[in-house]
Amino acid sequence: MRTFDLAPLYRSAIGFDRLAQLLEQRADTQPSYPPYNIELVSEDKYRIVMALAGFDRSEVEIVAERDTLHVTGRKQKDETQRTFLHRGIAARDFEQRFQLANHVKVTTASFDNGMLTIELVREVPEAFKPRKIAIGGADATTGNGENVQSLEQRQAA
Repeated sequence: MRTFDLAPLYRSAIGFDRLAQLLEQRADTQPSYPPYNIELVSEDKYRIVMALAGFDRSEVEIVAERDTLHVTGRKQKDETQRTFLHRGIAARDFEQRFQLANHVKVTTASFDNGMLTIELVREVPEAFKPRKIAIGGADATTGNGENVQSLEQRQAA
């Protein structure tokens, strides 16, 4: 098992300590069941595809709660007694958690041919999008420090 020292990340980045902590936790516990893919569809769209062989749509539950996505599968008890010569399909209960980044929301989920597909999108509010800051100087300010021209007036000129 590999271990990573993320201490340099703490020294050179501000506000990424939570990200480093999540990476450390993920490296320690790597769930293997059920298998899944995480795809980048476009710049702000993502897709999680999980292979759920043997599960029915009614046995799977998806819950999005703040910054966590929970996918749970509870297999219904089969009343008939079966004798398996080989059992390769793992039809056991599972709980998978995905840590969502800020402003990522689940849009749709579908279950088709044993594949669960969850579509996600990142919707950043206008208040959090980058904005241009005007740089004032001695000639651009009045005696009380206010800008003479606004950014919009400068861009229009």
